[in-house]
Amino acid sequence: MLVKTLKLAAICTILLVVPRQAHHSHGNYDTTKWTTMEGKVTEVHYLVPHSWLYVEVQDQKGEPTVWAMEATGFGGLFRVGVKREDLKAGDTVKVRCHLLKDGSNGCLLGYVTPTHGDQARGNGVERDWDGGGGAGFPDPQPGAAPVNR
Repeated sequence: MLVKTLKLAAICTILLVVPRQAHHSHGNYDTTKWTTMEGKVTEVHYLVPHSWLYVEVQDQKGEPTVWAMEATGFGGLFRVGVKREDLKAGDTVKVRCHLLKDGSNGCLLGYVTPTHGDQARGNGVERDWDGGGGAGFPDPQPGAAPVNR
């Protein structure tokens, strides 16, 4: 009976750990390079486990293209000082992120800098929207600029 109980406990532990590790994989993003974009926010969704920022960016032909940008959950954003009122549709932003490997219009957010002009809502203040120094890697020291990885 003890052996069966231990086997069941081991199986349950494995089943609980494997999905958590798989969920936090950044394998679909190229985390070795940073890409900078500027554009206009079309949507902001503060969700759990991930928040989403949609930004309209001019492509190489000058056409507007919407990019889906994945961020940490609202709890993580709140811990680094992001408030719901900091960004809203129509605001301009500058972002640094890691592009999707498949080339589609999506990226893993590292840093967001509002450029909407409203100091009370963080204009010009760059914040970490991944909750760990961008792409899940901690900064070497608080406030340090991200490095190419």
